[in-house]
Amino acid sequence: MPDEMIKDQKDDIIELFGSKVFNITVMRKRLPGHIYKSMMRTIKDDLPLESEVAEVVANAMKDWAMELGATHFTHWFQPMTGITAEKHDAFISPTDEGKVIMEFSGKELIKGEPDASSFPSGGLRATFEARGYTAWDPTSFAFVKGTTLYIPTTFVSYSGEVLDKKTPLLRSMKAVSDEAVRILKLFGKTDVKKVTTTVGAEQEYFLIDRDMYKQRQDLIMTGRTLFGSNAPKGQDMSNHYFGRLRTRVYNFMCDVDHELWSLGIPSKTRHNEVAPAQHELAPVFSTTNLATDNNQVIMETLIRVAKRHHLACLLHAKPFKGVNGSGKHDNWAMSTDTGENLFDPGKDPANNLQFLTFLIAVIEGIDRYPEILRSTVASAGNDHRLGGDEAPPAIISIFLGDQLDSALKQLAGEDVKSPHNHIMDTGIESVPNFVSDATDRNRTSPFAFTGNRFEFRMVGSQQSIAGPNIALNTIAAQVLGEYADILESSDDFEGELKALLRDRLAKHRRIIFNGNNYSEEWVAEAARRGLPNLADTPAAFADYCLPKNLDLMEKHDIYSRKEMQARQEIHLEEYAHTISIEARTMLSIAKREIVPACLDYMRDLSTGLTQKKALGLPVDHAAEMTILTKASNLTDQMIAKIDTLETLNYEADALSDEQAAADFYGTKVLGAMNTLRETADQLEIIVGKKYWPYPIYQDLLFYV
Repeated sequence: MPDEMIKDQKDDIIELFGSKVFNITVMRKRLPGHIYKSMMRTIKDDLPLESEVAEVVANAMKDWAMELGATHFTHWFQPMTGITAEKHDAFISPTDEGKVIMEFSGKELIKGEPDASSFPSGGLRATFEARGYTAWDPTSFAFVKGTTLYIPTTFVSYSGEVLDKKTPLLRSMKAVSDEAVRILKLFGKTDVKKVTTTVGAEQEYFLIDRDMYKQRQDLIMTGRTLFGSNAPKGQDMSNHYFGRLRTRVYNFMCDVDHELWSLGIPSKTRHNEVAPAQHELAPVFSTTNLATDNNQVIMETLIRVAKRHHLACLLHAKPFKGVNGSGKHDNWAMSTDTGENLFDPGKDPANNLQFLTFLIAVIEGIDRYPEILRSTVASAGNDHRLGGDEAPPAIISIFLGDQLDSALKQLAGEDVKSPHNHIMDTGIESVPNFVSDATDRNRTSPFAFTGNRFEFRMVGSQQSIAGPNIALNTIAAQVLGEYADILESSDDFEGELKALLRDRLAKHRRIIFNGNNYSEEWVAEAARRGLPNLADTPAAFADYCLPKNLDLMEKHDIYSRKEMQARQEIHLEEYAHTISIEARTMLSIAKREIVPACLDYMRDLSTGLTQKKALGLPVDHAAEMTILTKASNLTDQMIAKIDTLETLNYEADALSDEQAAADFYGTKVLGAMNTLRETADQLEIIVGKKYWPYPIYQDLLFYV
């Protein structure tokens, strides 16, 4: 490519990035100086929005959006469904002359009034109580998509109950900031006014051919394949990971990057993942609130752009049996408004007391509140993925690695040598030597320290990252606040701090595990240590409203007890509905597609036998007879298993208690579904390809 073309492309990307976002650069250009300064105080210092500011901002925002082709605006919010919601209103306002003018007021910017009656509330309000409010979140920039101005907002009920994921996330960010600033002041960091948690959320997903997708009722209705035997080739050869991108996939990824960059989302990394047809997108980290909003846009963009390329994007945590599922690694850190990463160990972590304080606070918090963290990644889809030699198990533990493990041992008074970075010499003279990291990365750990951040690897690919980060922020806030309470009255800060850290480390060291989390030995060892093993979603949410969890969230004003109980009900209902929909979809496919296909196949086999017999040929040991007998037996078994699943699903639907229903669906109904699938998958291998009613794994995963 000629140099001038390369330069033009670089300039185009720079010009493109954030071009559809009402960001700080746009505000600086379009807002009067005093209005701009007021907005910056709100965005950067969390100060209340001044009354005169909204009207001016709304008018400037409207003019800017209309220049980009916007005709409507929407308050874009994140209800408890786990996805986003939006209601579009036009800028038009009729005049007496029968014309219209384009208007957008400060009142419309600040407050919206969507119908709240049809969103999950967990019994917080009656269905007929329809009024709810959305409120502008100035800390997350508005953007234009298509012909609509999107305004990120919170969402609450008429009586003030939290109905969304953004409101508690913002509250948790303030809670951890307040407590972290208290700690930093004790270290002499009086210039720090705010601590912000940051996140980089890696997004895994599958791409398949859209025509094949449309032939799979299970994918359309549930997002995963409810039937399907393994393809002859899966991920056995390990040749898809980081492999060459298919042309269709490459073009799709380029299109996705272009859209995300225009929306100010720093999509950085793209590559093939482990399973065939699986891929990953990773953005640069940003504040937790913005990262959460961005991840919702990323998921929506992946699905929408895939259609444009005649592909289907699957975000289910486990769309295919027998190959890796998809996760969303949540890279979580803390940074000060002065630019310091509080999880940076420095050159000598064993003597970096500030780092050790924040590190041990996280260790203690995770050990004290593993149930609340586990519940944030619990879902019917993620249950199929966790612990499957591809994702961490359901047991919460922390990986620190040799360097930090050594630092903690030194703090505890043990005589150990600190591991050091060493020069990596490949033995090839033409290849430069380089410094290797002091610590490896444990890909089996649920919560691993990875240099200057923690990587929470349990999140499912379809889930919002709000829940996990609400939990992490609040857990950290609780323990940091306790440390500050003890140390603020200290006469010997360093001495009492070291004693405090040694004491807390001794009590909570059991959560640290640097070995293989996939091993059966670890399951036994975790039980010996007293670590909870909440294997599935019903078990996780059974412990959601433990008294300590209610106290934690209420103390930091994240949720009231009533709101916590509502979320427990919502998640249990969601789980039950998910399994019920899957069961009904299985029954529909089995009765209307698979069984008829098997009968057609057996009829043709019988016709062949009849013709052979008419010709005087032996039929007792004929191939048709062998296959027919096997297919007939399996089909009979399948019909019986259909009846069993149907009966159990009716029984489950009749249960009114949310926990009892979830338990029944997770054991009885899901067990019957798995049994039915086993028989159907055996038939798939026997029945001729032309009879089988939908594309099989080999077609879905290895399309061209």
